[in-house]
Amino acid sequence: MRYAFLLACLLCAVTGYAQRRATITYDVTYHGKAVPEGRLQLFIDGPRAHLQKVADPQAKEQQYLDYDAQRTLQVLTLPNGGHVTQMKDFAAYEQPELLPDTATILGYPCKKAKVIIRSNTVEVWYTNALPLKGTPSIGVAPGLGLILKTVRNGEQAVTATQIKRGSVKSADLAWPTPATMGPVVDAATYNRQVIDSRFTTVSVFQQEKISFGNDQPNPAAGQVNVTYHYAGGTVILKKIRLPDYNAGTQILAELSQYSNGDAYDRTGSVFLIPLDKQQSFLEGLQQGVKSLPVFKEKYQGVVATNQYLPPLELMRFFTPFGVRAYNAASTIKGYNWADSAVFRQDVTELAPRLQGEVWLGVFVGNYDKGGHKVSLRLKYYPGGKSGTQTPTPVVMPIFNTTNLMEMAGQEYGTMFGQDSLTVTVNIPRAMQNVQLRYITTGHGGWGGGDEFNQKLNELFLDGKRVYHFIPWRTDCGTYRLLNPSSGNFGNGLSSSDLSRSNWCPGSLTPPVYIPLPDLPAGQHTFKVAIPLGKREGSAFSAWNVSGCLLGITKE
Repeated sequence: MRYAFLLACLLCAVTGYAQRRATITYDVTYHGKAVPEGRLQLFIDGPRAHLQKVADPQAKEQQYLDYDAQRTLQVLTLPNGGHVTQMKDFAAYEQPELLPDTATILGYPCKKAKVIIRSNTVEVWYTNALPLKGTPSIGVAPGLGLILKTVRNGEQAVTATQIKRGSVKSADLAWPTPATMGPVVDAATYNRQVIDSRFTTVSVFQQEKISFGNDQPNPAAGQVNVTYHYAGGTVILKKIRLPDYNAGTQILAELSQYSNGDAYDRTGSVFLIPLDKQQSFLEGLQQGVKSLPVFKEKYQGVVATNQYLPPLELMRFFTPFGVRAYNAASTIKGYNWADSAVFRQDVTELAPRLQGEVWLGVFVGNYDKGGHKVSLRLKYYPGGKSGTQTPTPVVMPIFNTTNLMEMAGQEYGTMFGQDSLTVTVNIPRAMQNVQLRYITTGHGGWGGGDEFNQKLNELFLDGKRVYHFIPWRTDCGTYRLLNPSSGNFGNGLSSSDLSRSNWCPGSLTPPVYIPLPDLPAGQHTFKVAIPLGKREGSAFSAWNVSGCLLGITKE
């Protein structure tokens, strides 16, 4: 009898524990429509639970609930194969408000609660009728029984569609060990690691000095991952290997800059040198501007020819007045100067050029010995499936009047004073969905100069005007805290506050995308017309314009 009683107790214990094991499947809907990729599974083994997406069971981030310790665990696998973990007490999450409503889900009576998370209202339906605890989102009321449904802002519902009681495979629970947890870090560190693990960063330049007089002897030409200095030290260049492009990937260029002694605002450009033709801008940097093809008997390397493509501009930026170097010398109560300027721009449309082995450069025009320090990164954010078939894209730079070799004698973009900028290019295959990616900024930094006067930009294709506008920025005061050495006027304005011809000290100048008709194969002529301001003594105006054709070739 005694052994029978003990055996019965043991069987009851085993049966009771088995009742605390379950696999719960949750389906997701948004505005009533199913979101199959959002389906979740919650594996429960007594006081432990493991939550994961059905479509991605091997996700880099895995989430767990520990009901004995009353805390959640988030374990991240790093790109190098290591791990970091964040632990958070249930009590640290937003606490729910219990409500009187009831419902039945999968045959189980449920109570209702509500929790406000970052201004989002989440309705929660939970049951205590089962010896199970868990939630389809570790941040939503993890301490409430077993949550069978959540509804966020009345739009997105996560609903349990199956509860499978009984055993749970150890591989499904996959409870982390000290070896698979790695160090336990704070929330800020963990969140940064999560973000960084989701994309690929290619560091092109790191804390490189760009200054006139920093024209160091260059190593042998053509080396990979070596920084070259040209144009008196105002251009840095590197040959680098970029990842192959997959459809759906987004690419962001990110450049950080601060003054290393130069107090003034300067024109900057991030550019790529195409090597498609017999000649390239690389020859101009290596051999001098006289080796570049000439437009209008004066302007070197600014337009495409049958044997040459101009530099492809990824990003036009303008350094602020003396950020960092002059912060301490420009003390104004209530003004907390920025440490550096950071410029970020989506350059995904240039993806066909941003893969494989390429030459990337940065230019900052200045005559200062200290100059500037810059870092450049390209960030690749996956968003599509590898191998997805897409039409053949075209990225064809056709003009660029920014004199990247300014300090080596390249002429300023003053051709608009006598005539328009005109370029005739050959389109080898018919193009559709065509756009001209156009960047324009006016220069001439005195009262009568084009920096401070509105000028109409007109663009023509094969003799027909296709676009016209006045490029003008009125938001320059937004960037005041980037400009510690900007001059202040008697009326209280700072020089950095003044409106300008499509640029501000401390900001990017984004491209304008001009839709064009489909282009048949053959020659096409593009023209840019700008009424250039008149010279005043030694002062003159110039326009930096770059244009690149985007489209797809017809099959």
